[in-house]
Amino acid sequence: MLILVSYDVSTETPAGRRRLRRVAKICLNYGQRVQKSVFECQVDQTRYEALERALLREIDLGEDNLRLYRLREPLEKNIKEYGKFRSVDFDGPLTI
Repeated sequence: MLILVSYDVSTETPAGRRRLRRVAKICLNYGQRVQKSVFECQVDQTRYEALERALLREIDLGEDNLRLYRLREPLEKNIKEYGKFRSVDFDGPLTI
């Protein structure tokens, strides 16, 4: 499943700036950055649950905002891209 992770972490304190870096690092372990605080992650149910748990351990529910969206199939009908960035096709051939 393709998941969109979006977050807004308060960076007014040093602790908030550390949380922001840790949240971004967690997201990078599961997917690709498509905007500064938005990631696309191709995961199965087990990895989705692990991602959610890891993010919830990091964010401060009283200060921050976290949203997880499951993008529905067919993706080509539900996702439109404009501009120079093109995301990785997780289902396409892997080239090194």
